[in-house]
Amino acid sequence: MALTLAEAAKLSRDMVLAGVMESIIKESPMLETLPFIDVVGNAFVYNRLAAEPGVAFQAVGDTWTESTPTYTKVTQALTILGGDADVDNYIQLTRSDVQDQEAVVIQQKAKALARKWEDTFINGDTAVDADSFDGLDKLIADGPAGQTVSMGTNGGTLTLARLDELIDAVKTRNIVISMSRRSRRTLQNLVRTSGAILESRPGSFLEWVQLYNGVPLFINDYISDAQTVGTSSDCSTVYCFSVGEQDQGVVGLTAPGGPVVEKVGQLETKDATRWRVKWYSAIAWLSELSAGRLIGVRA
Repeated sequence: MALTLAEAAKLSRDMVLAGVMESIIKESPMLETLPFIDVVGNAFVYNRLAAEPGVAFQAVGDTWTESTPTYTKVTQALTILGGDADVDNYIQLTRSDVQDQEAVVIQQKAKALARKWEDTFINGDTAVDADSFDGLDKLIADGPAGQTVSMGTNGGTLTLARLDELIDAVKTRNIVISMSRRSRRTLQNLVRTSGAILESRPGSFLEWVQLYNGVPLFINDYISDAQTVGTSSDCSTVYCFSVGEQDQGVVGLTAPGGPVVEKVGQLETKDATRWRVKWYSAIAWLSELSAGRLIGVRA
């Protein structure tokens, strides 16, 4: 059963770990929504639907033709993301009267982990970094051609019609949209010009999540506005995808327990205590029709 990190944090009895998970979720809005599957072992193996079974109307006495779906077996290994943080013992002892220095250092390391994960979620490419995982952009680019919608040979300004076309390319439910801040400004202007506004709903941490036609809209600061499409080098990409197992969408993969905080201990070469924040994780795209991208979005 897949759980979001927010739900998993509620089950943790370790206050340090629960605090780290909360910091990660606050730093990355996507991690508040994306469900995670616990993977026992070093890889997640699943069958992705390649072709649906066929059916047909039959006349009385007809010979029925058997037809079954076909699948493609996909294996996604868990990757290791993390880093060490040293807390000076002198500073911890003498400067923690207002704020616990150890807690601050661990929290900042957790935020850095969240930012790196959100970057990889979109831009990950194992051809560039073999130790990472392929992100949404590469997965969709390598998938069916119909899951990529274009603003034109050399890109073009975002239109509501093209955004609707992107949403229609995703054939599953429970969808979200992810885009850059510049693209959101363009979308807001388009919606206002049409005489409407983007609706909003409250998130888990008193933030507001905007909606386009009922679809949650998440900002990802790692979606570049300087991509090259044709002769244009000022392009961005908008993503639409389902989340969760039931809709065969995008899910996170994690070792049981999620992110881990370890106290490595006292260092021999300096008067400090080392902490390690790590996460064995990746993502899986369960159906190639559950995600799409709109490329060539210009300002």
